[in-house]
Amino acid sequence: MKNLFNFKPNGVKSILILALGLILIANHASAQEEKQFNFSVALNSDQFFGFYPTFQGSYGFSDKAALTFYGIHWGGGTGANWGNWTEFGLGANFQAGEGLSINPQIGFLGGNLLSSGTRGPAIFGDGIVPNLTVNLLKEKVEGQLYFGYYAPLRDEAPANGTTLSYVHYWLNLGYRASNFFSFGAHYEHLINSGGSNVATSTDVYQWLGPYVQFSKPTGGPFARFSFGTDLVEGNDSFFKLTTGFSF
Repeated sequence: MKNLFNFKPNGVKSILILALGLILIANHASAQEEKQFNFSVALNSDQFFGFYPTFQGSYGFSDKAALTFYGIHWGGGTGANWGNWTEFGLGANFQAGEGLSINPQIGFLGGNLLSSGTRGPAIFGDGIVPNLTVNLLKEKVEGQLYFGYYAPLRDEAPANGTTLSYVHYWLNLGYRASNFFSFGAHYEHLINSGGSNVATSTDVYQWLGPYVQFSKPTGGPFARFSFGTDLVEGNDSFFKLTTGFSF
């Protein structure tokens, strides 16, 4: 009977070479996967939305396109009255030039802010959020444009109640003084754009002011503080603090 474990020296050498090759291929594939996958988390706070953690990630299929996903835990602060409001979305990111990317996404909401104006049950399918983010990052300039439309998917409003919809957008542009420090201007606008029993749209807030940002030069932790005036009559000022980590 042939001994299956009686390898010749050359056979053992071939197997060792093959095993080493497989290990190198696996390590290369793992490294490629790590390069393709990006993820960041952030803790945010402002006087309207309260405290809300966020995350966003992407998986690149090429140098020009990537699958993106994100989530926002709106449930803290003022949002505690919104049925533990949450947002989760998917989209795609496209490189439109050096330092310029365009990221259309669509988000889905759970809670009760849109479907019943906070007066009904917290549900999955509270609303839908088509949104667009444009990012600019060059050696000396950084910026971001965001636009999102928050529309109710269901009408769960009680008698004499209403559904709600919102337009939310912001624009910031800044100067990168170094890899560690940047500063610029931030403008942000939230509009109650309508609902089942809303006759006209109204401005919720309209923020304008400077920001400063600190980032680890090699990537990782970052912190941004924005503050300034609220242009809506009867409002006073705004403040927004964000800190997070990019993996």
